[in-house]
Amino acid sequence: MGCIYFQHSREQRMPSDNPLIPANSYRARDIASQLHPYTNLIAHAEKGPLVITRGEGVRVFDEDGKAYIEGMAGLWCTSLGWSEPRLIKAATESMEKLAFYHNFTGKASDVAIDLAERLLKLAPVPMGKVFFANSGSEAVDTAMKLVWYINNVRGKPLKKKIIARHKAYHGTTIAAASLTGLPMCHNDFDLPIQGILHTDCPHHYKFAEDGESEADFSTRLAENLEKLILHEGSETIAAMFMEPVMGAGGVITPPETYFEKIQAVLKKYDILIVADEVICGFGRTGNMWGSQTYNIKPDMMTMAKALSSAYAPISALMMSDEIYQDVKAGSATNGVFGHGFTYSGHPLGAAVALEALDIYEERDIVAEVRAKAPALQNGLREFANYALVGEVRGVGLVGAIELVMDKSTKQPFDAKAGVGSHLVAEAQNEGVILRAMGDTVAFSPPLIISEADIKEMLAAFGRALDKTAAWVTEQGHKTG
Repeated sequence: MGCIYFQHSREQRMPSDNPLIPANSYRARDIASQLHPYTNLIAHAEKGPLVITRGEGVRVFDEDGKAYIEGMAGLWCTSLGWSEPRLIKAATESMEKLAFYHNFTGKASDVAIDLAERLLKLAPVPMGKVFFANSGSEAVDTAMKLVWYINNVRGKPLKKKIIARHKAYHGTTIAAASLTGLPMCHNDFDLPIQGILHTDCPHHYKFAEDGESEADFSTRLAENLEKLILHEGSETIAAMFMEPVMGAGGVITPPETYFEKIQAVLKKYDILIVADEVICGFGRTGNMWGSQTYNIKPDMMTMAKALSSAYAPISALMMSDEIYQDVKAGSATNGVFGHGFTYSGHPLGAAVALEALDIYEERDIVAEVRAKAPALQNGLREFANYALVGEVRGVGLVGAIELVMDKSTKQPFDAKAGVGSHLVAEAQNEGVILRAMGDTVAFSPPLIISEADIKEMLAAFGRALDKTAAWVTEQGHKTG
């Protein structure tokens, strides 16, 4: 019996029905071929993507040659901008020297060893070992597995529950997405998995009671955390994962005394602290680590994104020596430490990350962030009096503007109105790429951005905000 082969043309793969999209354009081909993350797939099937073909500095260019200031550094990650020659050279030389090697069965590449040593020296608190992975989600999953593993080794088989926060973002793999405190990451995915708990989101603007100060709000959240621990049984709670600044949940900066009080509760009940530095690490908040900005003392830390300025996929988990010793003891019992990824410590990612760390140090990128942060933060706060703007928040070179229907009551727009998405689309028309998280618009430009480009980005945003205000009025939404 002969084989039957099927050929599928692009037309058979249902390209866009939109007559404004040429049939053989990248946009039409994308609609016919790709499934996009974090995308409204119905709208995408009609409109197609913004197709980016090259980047230079803090700007990217679409297929028609139009330039955009990338106000999100891609996905909070391209810290050194596009076309950095030193990173390109590091990647090229790495591929020529050692295209691949692994970290399994007691083997390692020289560059992975060099990178692990560098990261341990940069740690905000003493750390014992580094484990490499390829994404923030993988690093978070690894941390979760180690939490369970070491409590088995320690003879505490019940101490397995893990706490995260509502509106937290820790990734999209099954375990990491369970920690993520956003409904869209759970709905219809049968998540979160068992043993994951969520406590209060520390957003004072949204969740404080009338007249409640930031310090009093933090006290209440710490008390609620303790109540949750006692309700579940402190002997069952193993760890709490926390971002220094909650990125994808809305760039939520912690209120006064928050981490001080939360950490006191966790220490009281012998609960590990895992700092998720995937967005905050490598200078974003004005220190090398967000943990330094907010005086967090983690037992483990996850990192990715700016580790290589996103030029190559790589992530890492740093752990205390106490945790490592228990992992080591477990491997003696089991014969092997049964966890890892083919690309853990890939020499390409390690080489690029090493060069990125050299650039951060030689150019004193952290000092640059501190020097330029006022231009962004003060510039954002100039929008605070706009009728649509409820709150402006941020630190270092990350910030957000939250849109509301009524400033006096903080009443939000109906989510279906899509005001945040409309504003981001208007900003894109003005030549700036930002990100809407509901009706919160985020800013996270490359760390190399100049004050002149910050000013240009904010001016374009201002024009987009004015156009959006007019659109809101046309739609019949009341503002005040």
